[in-house]
Amino acid sequence: MGIREENEFWSKTFEGEDFSGEKLSSKEFENCTFIGCNFFETIFSRCKFVDCEFSKCNLSLAKMEYSKFSDVIFRDSKALGIDWSKVAWPRPIFSAPIQFYDCLVSDSSFYGLSLPDLLMESCVARGVDFRTGDFSNANFQHTDFGRSLFADTNLQGADFSNATDFDIDIFSNDLKKAKFDRFEAIRLLGCLDIELV
Repeated sequence: MGIREENEFWSKTFEGEDFSGEKLSSKEFENCTFIGCNFFETIFSRCKFVDCEFSKCNLSLAKMEYSKFSDVIFRDSKALGIDWSKVAWPRPIFSAPIQFYDCLVSDSSFYGLSLPDLLMESCVARGVDFRTGDFSNANFQHTDFGRSLFADTNLQGADFSNATDFDIDIFSNDLKKAKFDRFEAIRLLGCLDIELV
């Protein structure tokens, strides 16, 4: 029996399966691993993922309708165009329940979310909406933030070491104790309407 027939899964590995365009409703996955699976435009409706890992998967344009995530890792995967604000996040959140390593997360939305300690390392996050969110103490190392939006965003203690192409207004975002590379930090002066020579 597979995902389509059963509703609860423990310590199971799914490899190379294709669920693109399907709707998965009220499924629970605990300590499961997804390797090379295709979830393109899949609708996850009220699903629950606990201690799971997605590796080399395609989740682009997936819809996370009131699904729950706890200690979930995305590794070397495509997660393009996902609206993460539709997830049923726990309250309160003390540390981010999702982590991204070497992923493509461009054109996604984290608008208004409180995800302190979010880990998004060595990713391509172009055109991502981080406005009005709390990403304090996040790990954004080695990530490309071209065209991404930051406004009224809490970035206290966030680590942007080796991150590139970010456009962050120092007046409309909280950057207290955030970490930037010395040369990339020049980008923060862009909002000052000054000429660097």
